[in-house]
Amino acid sequence: MTYAVDTRAVHAGREDLAELGVHALPLDFSTTYPMHDQVAAGAALGAFADGAATAATPVYQRLYNPTTARFEQALAELEGTEAAVSFASGMAAITAVLQAACVLTGKKHVVAVRPLYGGTDHLLSIGLLGLSVTWVDQDEVAGAIRPDTGLVVVETPGNPTLSLVDIATVAIQAGDVPLLVDNTFATPVLQNPARLGASYVVHSGTKYLGGHGDVLGGVVACAEQRAGALRQVRILTGAVLHPLGGYLLHRGLATLPLRVRAAQATAATLAVRLAVHRGVGKVHYPGLPGNDPRNLVGRQMRGPGAMIAFETTGDAAAVVAALRLITPAVSLGSVDTLIEHPALLTHRLVDADGKETGGITPNLLRMSVGLEDPEDLWADLDRALTEAARVTVAAPVPTPAAAATDAGPAERAVTATEPAAAEPPAFAAPPTSPAFAVAEPAHPGASALSATSAQAVLGGAPVPA
Repeated sequence: MTYAVDTRAVHAGREDLAELGVHALPLDFSTTYPMHDQVAAGAALGAFADGAATAATPVYQRLYNPTTARFEQALAELEGTEAAVSFASGMAAITAVLQAACVLTGKKHVVAVRPLYGGTDHLLSIGLLGLSVTWVDQDEVAGAIRPDTGLVVVETPGNPTLSLVDIATVAIQAGDVPLLVDNTFATPVLQNPARLGASYVVHSGTKYLGGHGDVLGGVVACAEQRAGALRQVRILTGAVLHPLGGYLLHRGLATLPLRVRAAQATAATLAVRLAVHRGVGKVHYPGLPGNDPRNLVGRQMRGPGAMIAFETTGDAAAVVAALRLITPAVSLGSVDTLIEHPALLTHRLVDADGKETGGITPNLLRMSVGLEDPEDLWADLDRALTEAARVTVAAPVPTPAAAATDAGPAERAVTATEPAAAEPPAFAAPPTSPAFAVAEPAHPGASALSATSAQAVLGGAPVPA
């Protein structure tokens, strides 16, 4: 019998607990496993070295752990794949796929679509694994494939601008080349890339899967045929998920559907209000008009998600500094709402071309909506945005020569005289509706940006307001 995702999230990986006579998940901290039959133990070690999922004895925690194996089984069930392989972090999971699909096969060329998580982008760009990368638009994948292409990499919704990639179309373009889809933002609740042709479905389990900001981990869902090579890489590199991490990630899956849907409902409310706030120049959210040109929400995704990115009309860093309830921190998917400045933090190491292609502007903020009351979150955002919007650059930035004699005008802020815009009426987004009919207002100050913030992001001279 096929159960709904809510039911599977609660019961996956727990089917035998009643037979074991326990209700909570067993937690095995053993680093080594005694076995009197050393010949059998050696055969088990050999099986793991060849990529086997199980053997007669675990031998050693780096080879196998029953607690993390339960989490892998549960995640695979939610993603609709034969197997899943867990790792110490999301970046360890991404690295393992690159090693398995490219390094071990000798096909060291990667085709990738931006935006990606900043760590993934940086790893691909610097050639640390001896790889070369061709960056393309999602409609240009087929033309970039070469005989030595080992992997196509996409993330959808993309980090941090939430741009959507048509997974099925990219999979067709990739042909025989395996496709990696980072599904961290959507989670298995809203999207299942393997069913659309993805070969590897990657999650930073640190985010929504764990859900409470207290566990680091990554996981790759895939066919068993591909899982073996990932296990070999994990054994050789030692990038194993600690049993306690496996336990916490598995426990997090039980409430994953409830958390994602509740946060999504709040995100839809906040996105609509942000879209008409004078302190915001642009909102990136798949549920708003114009943000899903391929109509993927409702077809590929089962909802627009709980992540919002928006560009401020005032100094973005000042907006974050003015918040009192929302947590100013990187990461996402926690029970509390988190906000960060991608160009300064998560995507700081992405080169200038990558930032431009990915839409990572100096006044872009990324917000992971949590489980707080929507009205409390809005009050915090409204106050911070209004304060920042009132502060503008007093005069055009002087030339370098002028700046040497009088830097005051570029640094001195003034308070705008126009009154704050009235707060838009409360909006409760229909849980079943993936899109919201909201007119996109014009914002006269959409390009305003403080000299200090711009200089920090761009690493050069301040830009004019």
